Amino acid sequence: MYAIVEILGQQFKVQAGKKLYVHRMEEAEIGSQVEFDKVLLVDNDGSIAVGAPCVEGAKVVCDVVGRVRGEKVIVFHKKRRKGYRKRTGHRQNFTELLIKEIVA
Repeated sequence: MYAIVEILGQQFKVQAGKKLYVHRMEEAEIGSQVEFDKVLLVDNDGSIAVGAPCVEGAKVVCDVVGRVRGEKVIVFHKKRRKGYRKRTGHRQNFTELLIKEIVA
């Protein structure tokens, strides 16, 4: 069983027991439970329910495991023949979620 859920403007495919990394959920406390009710699609062993836009009565229950940082991304700007070079880095903050169950 899996579901497509919208979290903070992004769509994720979730399954029970899997981990999910979401961009910066600052309001969620570590160790708390979070529910998402914007479920767009649910596949229950071949029986597919597609919402318009959301599936009625479906939700995804998650535990907030912790906060992690992603890998460093190097941003490099250069203008040719001008001697201009600029190098910066960025690390994105993620919230780690553990999918407990999909209620459909």
